Amino acid sequence: MDLRRILERLRRGEIDIDEAERIIRLWGIEEIENIVKYDIGRHLRRDVPEIIYGEGKSEEVVLRTVRRVLEHVDRVLISRVEEGHIAKLLSLKRDGYEVKVNKVARIVVVRRKDAERKHIPCKVGLVTGGTADVKVAEEVRTILEENGCEVITLYDVGIAGLHRAIEAVRRLKKEDVDLVIVIAGMEGALPSIIATLIDVPVIGVPTSVGYGAGGKGQAALLSMLQSCPLGVAVVNIDGGVAAAIFALLVCNRLARRLSRVSKKKT
Repeated sequence: MDLRRILERLRRGEIDIDEAERIIRLWGIEEIENIVKYDIGRHLRRDVPEIIYGEGKSEEVVLRTVRRVLEHVDRVLISRVEEGHIAKLLSLKRDGYEVKVNKVARIVVVRRKDAERKHIPCKVGLVTGGTADVKVAEEVRTILEENGCEVITLYDVGIAGLHRAIEAVRRLKKEDVDLVIVIAGMEGALPSIIATLIDVPVIGVPTSVGYGAGGKGQAALLSMLQSCPLGVAVVNIDGGVAAAIFALLVCNRLARRLSRVSKKKT
C-alpha cells in the first residue's frame, strides 16, 4: 500500500490516525527471504520509480522480489533483464498485472491494473549518435514515458554527418524541450555539439560502442567530461537508468514548481 492510499483510507474513515501511523512506521527495510533487503519508502523520499537490477540475479529471485515490491507500490521496473527473466515476469499477467517488455532496452515494466497513469508537463529530447546507441536510449525512453514525461526521440544523428546533428537541434528547438539527453559512443563529441547550439541542460551518456585504444566507452566518457560548452552533465558508461532518473528528478521538480505557481495565481 502506498502513502496516498493510506491517506485516502484515513480521509474516508476506514482507518484511524493510530492505525495510519502504525502502517507508515512499518515502512522501512523489508527482507525478502534473506536474499534481498528492499527499502520500502525509497519511492516516497525520492519521487522516482522502483527499479530492480536484473543482471546477475536468478529468475526466481527477480520474480519473488517483484511480487513483494508490488505489495507496496503500483509499478516496478526491472532493468538489464535476460530472456529467462522476461519469461518469468510475463507469467505475472495471469495474476492480473500488466507487463510491458522492451527487448531492445532489456527492461520490463510491471504494474498493477489500478496503477495511476502519470503525466508530467515536461518534454525531454532524446538523441543518439548512432543506431548502436539505441538500446541505451530505449532504456531511458521507457523509464521517462512510464513516469509521464513526453519524449522526443532523434536517433542516428551522429557527427559523422554533421548536417544530421544540426537538423536534430532544429527539431529540439521546435519541440521546445526542457532538457536533452544525448547518448553517444566512439569519441563522444555529440553532447558538446548539441550543448553549443541549445539553451537547455544536456545530459551526456557515453556508451560502450567503440574499439581499440579508448574503446568500450572510455574515450567517450573522458570526452564528455572534458566538454568545453557549459551545461553538460555526464553519467557513467551505458548509464541509461542514471540519465533517466536525473532527468525525471528535474521534471518532477519543474512540475511541482509550475503547480504551486498556478495555484497562487488562482
